[in-house]
Amino acid sequence: YRKRNQKVAISELQVQSALSEIIDPNTGKDYVTSREVGEIKINSNNVSLEIVLSYPAKSLFENIRSQVIEKLRMIPDIGEIEVTISSKIISRATKPGVQHIPEVKNIIAVASGKGGVGKSATAVNLALALAYEGASVGILDADIYGPSQPQMLGVSGRPESKDGKHMEPLEAHGIQIISIGLLVDIETPMVWRGPMVTQALQQLLNDTRWRDIDYLIVDMPPGTGDIQLTLAQKVPVTGAVIVTTPQDIALLDARKGLKMFEKVGIPIIGIVENMSTHICSKCGFSEHIFGEGGGAKMCKDYDVEFLGALPLDIKIREQTDSGIPTVIADPEGNIAQIYRGVARRAAAKVAELSKDHSSSFPDIVIQNT
Repeated sequence: YRKRNQKVAISELQVQSALSEIIDPNTGKDYVTSREVGEIKINSNNVSLEIVLSYPAKSLFENIRSQVIEKLRMIPDIGEIEVTISSKIISRATKPGVQHIPEVKNIIAVASGKGGVGKSATAVNLALALAYEGASVGILDADIYGPSQPQMLGVSGRPESKDGKHMEPLEAHGIQIISIGLLVDIETPMVWRGPMVTQALQQLLNDTRWRDIDYLIVDMPPGTGDIQLTLAQKVPVTGAVIVTTPQDIALLDARKGLKMFEKVGIPIIGIVENMSTHICSKCGFSEHIFGEGGGAKMCKDYDVEFLGALPLDIKIREQTDSGIPTVIADPEGNIAQIYRGVARRAAAKVAELSKDHSSSFPDIVIQNT
């Protein structure tokens, strides 16, 4: 029998057991299983530990810390608790034979089978949401025929070149951006054939001096033709996000876009359903004018992640047209929070992919001696 008021020393196993009962909503796994628990230190029953997330989630750090402390307090005789939350984003593997982009860890293609589904608005808000959560983000406007990211981000002017070979990306709202729209006059049509478009995109990607990018968002041109297929094969894409609307016609084309990425061996990170409901700007009434549940059904059919549903709201259009997208214009609003949820889930899915071990192996050089 222990003496009255004598504390029993707690063990690391007790701490691990408590942490294994806390489920991360973005991964669906507990912190122990997902290997996000750092070093655990126990000193006189005082506990300090670190949770290292594999995706950016700065806005959730305090909630996670409170959740962990509350759970650990259930351990008998535990003393003071110190919990540190951080994120560590690493490179994920891409298909072999595609050249890696220096200073870019992960490339996420945002695509759609057809135009008019809000793909570019989703891409820019996804990029800004990842940056809001603490990641270093860039956006590449790959829509050569209809570049829209410069206007959506409110940037203009031509990129500089310090060495005469590489372009410096412009910056807007904390993210790096490059687009053909920054290199040509706004009214100049790009009357180019497919090979020229492909070459232009590769130059924008490879000749830009990106700076320490965790996620490079590529706003892909709509469709599934030769240009899109070539881009998917020649760009080291980590994974793809498919944007659709609930209506049957849009879903038909979105399915084609999904199958295109599958054919070239690029993982599908998930699906975003845009214009899911229409919100009346006068009374706030919400209705499913384009149908209901189409994106979720597509996810079930192809066993992919449903990242989130966004409303058809006039504010999204007004804010992107003005160069201050929703995540920046109204960061605490409901729509911005949906975008941030989509960003966290997408990044968590990327973190589940295989690690890129290419930098772990030295270059092999054969010499005559």
